[in-house]
Amino acid sequence: MARASKTVNGVQLTAPPQELVREPLVANQRGLGWLSDAVAGISERPTPKWWWPAFLTSLGLMTVCFAMIAYLMSTGVGVWGLGHPVMWGWAIVNFVWWIGIGHAGTLISAILFLLRQRWRTAVNRAAEAMTIFAVMCAGIFPVIHVGRIWFAWWLFPIPNANSIWPQFRSPLMWDVFAVSTYFTVSLLFWYMGLIPDLAVMRDRAKTKLKKFAYGLFSLGWLGANRHWSNYEKAYLLLAGLSTPLVLSVHSIVSLDFSVSQLPGWHTTIFPPYFVAGAVFSGFGMVLTLLIPLRKMCGLEDVITMRHIELMCKVTLATGTIVGYAYGMEVFIAWYSGNPYEQFAFWNRAFGPYWWSYWIMLSCNVFIPQLFWFKKVRRNLAVVWVMSILVNVGMWFERFVIVVTSLNRDFLPANWGYYVPTWVDILTYVGTFGLFFTFFLLFLRFLPIVAIAEVKGVIPQADPHHPLGGAKPGAHH
Repeated sequence: MARASKTVNGVQLTAPPQELVREPLVANQRGLGWLSDAVAGISERPTPKWWWPAFLTSLGLMTVCFAMIAYLMSTGVGVWGLGHPVMWGWAIVNFVWWIGIGHAGTLISAILFLLRQRWRTAVNRAAEAMTIFAVMCAGIFPVIHVGRIWFAWWLFPIPNANSIWPQFRSPLMWDVFAVSTYFTVSLLFWYMGLIPDLAVMRDRAKTKLKKFAYGLFSLGWLGANRHWSNYEKAYLLLAGLSTPLVLSVHSIVSLDFSVSQLPGWHTTIFPPYFVAGAVFSGFGMVLTLLIPLRKMCGLEDVITMRHIELMCKVTLATGTIVGYAYGMEVFIAWYSGNPYEQFAFWNRAFGPYWWSYWIMLSCNVFIPQLFWFKKVRRNLAVVWVMSILVNVGMWFERFVIVVTSLNRDFLPANWGYYVPTWVDILTYVGTFGLFFTFFLLFLRFLPIVAIAEVKGVIPQADPHHPLGGAKPGAHH
């Protein structure tokens, strides 16, 4: 059988025989070495030309983010567009949005692992990294929005020597514990999955420095039977710990709103509604990142069209749940007979921020319905644009919830119009710099696909089959 080859960044890669490429992949009779070459080679090859401009741009934006935080700390939150009655603005909108982005990684890694969905193995590593970096971006906003940022350490359960106790009745405290726990477990889960692949990088390293660094973090991994046994137990345990966190973190974030008495916020539908929206936006971001990466890194044989289609289907399902939640919100407001609730939703659709409400509906409900069609799901350019629109729509959802509920409350004398300032905008844009700086470093130095896991689910060619039929591959 002929072996196909292609050139990526000036280096020729040998792909598995095209006659055997299926979805999921089928490797050739010579083994699975091509997978290690394809994935580990991304870090081993010379830095691609596109990487440095992307990295320097991201680094510049990250610098802008920290400059805006320093300006905020030195001047005060008056530099934001906050004022009566809108005392929560872009800071909380961006916090909830970034936390939502971080949900797809843990869902792909933990819940789909427990459900034995083998297709997750090609995309889980990049999605997990995305989760960690998104939670880092989200963690900035609860700290800087409190005003007196130098008192943020009061949020932690410090010793009672100074008679300072956290206010455990505050939803802000619930966020601190939920988000920090989620970040810690996600980081451990990501690192645990990396260990076998770091050993692959160690064994392939050409310089002493790389061999030492990869060897240090691979924790002496040798691929022995005992190592695999302990690894699988630990991975299963972390998956079990992560699964309730996926559901609890965004539920707790939603309680920031639903424990209040404000029309538009005081509703019991928020926890499941927020979780579905988080998974929806998270999968949108995974598609946004992986569609260009699979082309630029030459991973079309690993992240296949089947993976893209399945992620589109998950996006369609969660988008439909979000659309149902929108409808139920309006129904509950009408059925309650409460004039304040009814006005809150009329104000969202036809008030001064009507444009944000209809952008939200268009991007989150109507556009994802195109994923019902296979031609749309297999058109990468269309899927990529739609994935960006999903994240635009989910940002506007958080904007609608936060701002349109506050700008017109019970008394017309309190009504006002919120407009973000340049500090709001640059701080938010700067968090993209933080996100992409870390993501590009991850892409450059670590395997972006779980090599060991993919090898465990790729069927290997059976030499006794007349057409090279597949048989299940070994775990390693």
